[in-house]
Amino acid sequence: MLSGKTVVIGVCGGIAAYKIVEVVSRLRKLNAEVCVIMTDNAAEFVTPLTFQSISHNPVVTEMFEKPSNWDIEHITLARKADLVLIAPATANVIGKIANGIADNMLTTVIMATKAPVLFVPAMNTAMYDNPILQENISKLKKFGYGFLNTEEGLMACGTVGKGRLPDPSVIVNRIIDILYSPKDMTKVKVMITAGPTWEAIDPVRYISNHSSGKMGYAIAEAAALRGAEVSLISGPVSIDVPFNVKRVDVNSAEEMYNEVMQNYEKNEIIIMVAAVADYKCSQISDKKIKKTENDMSISLKRNPDIAKELGKVKGKRILVGASAETNDLVSNARSKLDSKNLDMIIANDVTMEGAGFGVDTNIVKIIKRDGMLLEFPLMSKKELAHKILDEVMSIYRI
Repeated sequence: MLSGKTVVIGVCGGIAAYKIVEVVSRLRKLNAEVCVIMTDNAAEFVTPLTFQSISHNPVVTEMFEKPSNWDIEHITLARKADLVLIAPATANVIGKIANGIADNMLTTVIMATKAPVLFVPAMNTAMYDNPILQENISKLKKFGYGFLNTEEGLMACGTVGKGRLPDPSVIVNRIIDILYSPKDMTKVKVMITAGPTWEAIDPVRYISNHSSGKMGYAIAEAAALRGAEVSLISGPVSIDVPFNVKRVDVNSAEEMYNEVMQNYEKNEIIIMVAAVADYKCSQISDKKIKKTENDMSISLKRNPDIAKELGKVKGKRILVGASAETNDLVSNARSKLDSKNLDMIIANDVTMEGAGFGVDTNIVKIIKRDGMLLEFPLMSKKELAHKILDEVMSIYRI
């Protein structure tokens, strides 16, 4: 995801320095090149060897015998960086940069680079609340430097409040958001449905399906990376909310229908990949149904067809549907495309290995309103999400 990108990370002296090892590891797994600069104080918390082992690059410290080499090194790193991350960013380093002081390797690289700079402060709550620090942060923001807000919680010193370093996943997601390209969906408003629905039988039982929500969540994540304003209407799943995505949780098909119909007008693109139950119980017991010696039958009635109802009122919006089938894939998908007034449909045969529910891969065919049929081989759902959005955007641009 970050192949060809270089992230220079400045690690300052603070107990949170150990968390940056995880940040480096995650960036390496995304194929980014990572170069680490450590202050003398940072090396008191984590050894340079640790970062060297994880980053697979030499770690730059403050100990240089020849100033001429130091000058070359800092200019090289400043030019090489696609992003400079300062984490944990101490009040000392923030103050130095805010006042134009470049008296060590890290501050010099920050001053010399033309790449985006992202500060992630971490410090004692009293220091974080100090008006001098807040004035320095405001000053740097005016100059275009980025800041990631601290979290609240129990501090190493025993106090509770602001100043905690965010989780490494939050930091990495912000880096991806800054560096990922293309940003071809900037300010495009997208609504996505994902996951299964639960149709209650009684307070402890329900009717559902095997959908994990992984495909819908992958599309939501990809759209957000490309700059879209994404709202995700999700059935019950065990997946974290993607970065920069607004999620609304629902349980039943009726709840999903109501949420979609109340909000579709705000969006330009609607992608319906939730596995919505076609039927629900005619009567829901308010108490647990007790087992008897007799068989039991459940009367079902139709749920609203959300995609079909949207097709009637979509206007100029792009409406994308999904078709999970076990037979006659293309003919069934084309039928849904026409009957629901879709602009595009994503079809997959859930009986194929690697394309069913709950896995991280998929094999799909995409059919468009003009009859075009595109086939995509086995690939990760995250990779496929971008392929799907490429086709959606080709329609959007017309």
